[in-house]
Amino acid sequence: MKQDMIVILDLGSEKNTVVARAIRALGVYSEIYPHDVTVRELESLYNLKGIVLNGGPNHIVDGVDIDVDHEIYHIGVPVIAAGFAKAGCTVNLPQFGDDVEAVKKALKSFVFDTCKAEANWNMENFISDQVELIKKQVGNKKVLLALSGGVDSSVVAAMLLKAIGNQLVCVHVNHGLMRKNESEKVVEVFKNQLNANLIYVDAVDRFLNKLSGVSDPEQKRKIIGSEFIRVFEEEARKLDGIEFLGQGTIYPDIVESGTKTAKIVKSHHNVGGLPKDLQFALVEPLKQLFKDEVRACGVALGLPDEMVYRQPFPGPGLGVRCLGAITRDRLEAVRESDAILREEFHNAGLDKKVWQYFTLIPDFKSVGVKNNARCFEWPVIIRAVNTVDAMTATVEPLDWSVLSKVTDRILKEVKNVNRVLYDMSPKPCATIEWE
Repeated sequence: MKQDMIVILDLGSEKNTVVARAIRALGVYSEIYPHDVTVRELESLYNLKGIVLNGGPNHIVDGVDIDVDHEIYHIGVPVIAAGFAKAGCTVNLPQFGDDVEAVKKALKSFVFDTCKAEANWNMENFISDQVELIKKQVGNKKVLLALSGGVDSSVVAAMLLKAIGNQLVCVHVNHGLMRKNESEKVVEVFKNQLNANLIYVDAVDRFLNKLSGVSDPEQKRKIIGSEFIRVFEEEARKLDGIEFLGQGTIYPDIVESGTKTAKIVKSHHNVGGLPKDLQFALVEPLKQLFKDEVRACGVALGLPDEMVYRQPFPGPGLGVRCLGAITRDRLEAVRESDAILREEFHNAGLDKKVWQYFTLIPDFKSVGVKNNARCFEWPVIIRAVNTVDAMTATVEPLDWSVLSKVTDRILKEVKNVNRVLYDMSPKPCATIEWE
């Protein structure tokens, strides 16, 4: 690692990511570690300049008030306490809120004056480090990468291409849960324009059959994740030298999938859904980056803006937007209504203003009237939110004219739908996705 580093030790705080983002915003690299990290592990970190003990309301684990190894105070770098962390440190800071700018101001003197850290955290250094680590990990073997065409997988692909070139084999799996025309666009861009070594797998029936009758969101995610791995294993057996699986795991995926002191929010298909008998070693070069940093990484790697700033799309795709047990007709209604929403947002100039927007359909119907007759059909729910790092989100205040036009088109053009609703819930307490 070329960068100086400040480590955050999680003593039950819910604000670890806020502190990490604030330190990185100061130009110094920061990583979060569990409270029980060993002194040897910390001493092995390159250019460690300081430690933040970040306490919080989750400091009781299995009935025990957690603490760090007190030898950490004697490893030769400054230590500071924040939140509810215990005393015994150089300085105590008040509990942090969600304001990154306030945290930057509170920590600036500690980072630069006390720790003597240099502001050398930037994407060029990060990419250089990751390319070196990938080469060392992979050697002359091949890496299989799930290339959905989304931001995360695209940036991982660019990173791996820079590091290992034609040792990368990209696989695009059409699981039937993609947005309208999305698989076709992935093939056009990556295979025809970027000349990637791309394998296309049509697995629509396979996935939808596996998901038939499954309504629990966690179970759906794990089925989708496990089936993805099975598809890759099958493709890998057709190739020589595949020993690694590339993944676009980013830091919010890991945080929301649960840690020692944080309760699980939801399992991510690339964190909680991996089978125990996984046949590959993982290559995850983005796993310490927040979403905005992933985009910055993509720009630094030379990816086009339309790819880097593409709207985020969950790994399980429309499977978590067709709420409850997935049916093909309701899935198609989600796909068509989502396409209408995206088209109208583009027409209104909202596609560059709103971070993420989509439709979803719950597994229940309501009474309505169509063609002067009673009908019993699904509602479509619209979600449109803005965020920086996907850890918190605000709802976009849409103009009534836009909502009216989207509503009119959905009700006229999408089969089996008789209502359109707008989700006004921020994160927290709602999550961005419904499942």
